[in-house]
Amino acid sequence: MKSLEQLTDSVFYILAALTEPRHGYAVMSLIEETTNSTFVIGPASLYTIIKKLVAEKLIELHAESDSRRKVYVITDKGREVLRADIQRRKVMISMAEHGLQRRNK
Repeated sequence: MKSLEQLTDSVFYILAALTEPRHGYAVMSLIEETTNSTFVIGPASLYTIIKKLVAEKLIELHAESDSRRKVYVITDKGREVLRADIQRRKVMISMAEHGLQRRNK
């Protein structure tokens, strides 16, 4: 993933969920619970994205994985990408909040 490339919301949530080792169902559940079901990632989308993130070395299989349940975790490269996207999103939020504050005065 190029450093200037923006993460989609789905990729962002998955990387954020994988800051701790989790299997796919746990990732989907955490995202759904955290967002009060306003953002849901289905299994097909999740595993397509996981395959892409593994190929880009942003996540990897964790030692806790077995043949029945694959557990993934973010890599150092994935952490860098996630941190950069968090900064990008903070700038977006700040701009929007300042704009709304000025408009409400």
